[in-house]
Amino acid sequence: MRPAPTQSRLALAAILSLAAASSWTSGAAAQEPRPREPLIRVSGEGEASVVPDMAVVSLSVVRNGETADAALSANSAAMKEVLAALKAEGIADRDIQTSNFSIYPQYRHTEPKDGVVEPPKIIGYEVSNGVTLKIRDLEKLGGIIDKSVKLGVNQGGQIEFTNDNPKDAMKDARKAAVAEALDKAKTLTEAAGVKLGRVIEISENTARPPQPMMRMAMAKDMAAESVPVAAGENTYRVTVNVTFQLDQ
Repeated sequence: MRPAPTQSRLALAAILSLAAASSWTSGAAAQEPRPREPLIRVSGEGEASVVPDMAVVSLSVVRNGETADAALSANSAAMKEVLAALKAEGIADRDIQTSNFSIYPQYRHTEPKDGVVEPPKIIGYEVSNGVTLKIRDLEKLGGIIDKSVKLGVNQGGQIEFTNDNPKDAMKDARKAAVAEALDKAKTLTEAAGVKLGRVIEISENTARPPQPMMRMAMAKDMAAESVPVAAGENTYRVTVNVTFQLDQ
């Protein structure tokens, strides 16, 4: 005997309901959070110092004149002598770069008279021409500055001691940073009574720029009449973050 249509529909609904419940139960079990993996995160900082092998120097020639043309002519004449002297010292064209050039009017301001303020009057012009040098032979640095001033440089003088290729110093700093991070992790896990596992992740923060550490020692073989300078050392620093797994 065939079941009545109503009974068939009820049976089918029951089957679908059981299937849906089973599917929900399986999905809920799959979505249960897994146990959190025990980790330890530490940071380490390393540094390496190296004697600079290059100096970046900023020098400027400033000249005044009643007209802009007169100030420019005087400035250009002095700068030509300076550039010729720099090249005679062996500085390559690639290491000489114009860093700024400006022309400014000079004003005369008058005191107010009877409550009337007169507008300032132009009484002349100032022309500034700056040059940035890379001096790769540091023994010539003091002499080059001295000669430049005698030829017309009358502004600037900022000196930055740097390294042409600090790759090896950065490598040493990275090794020291990782070693410090590993030492920290070992100390912490030993104190906690757990074992240090494998490395999960290593990241490096942006390296800091060189930090000069002045030794205040005059460059060797520098002529007595030259400008005394001290190159000191550049210290390169790197910070790393390391994540380790914990073995319990």
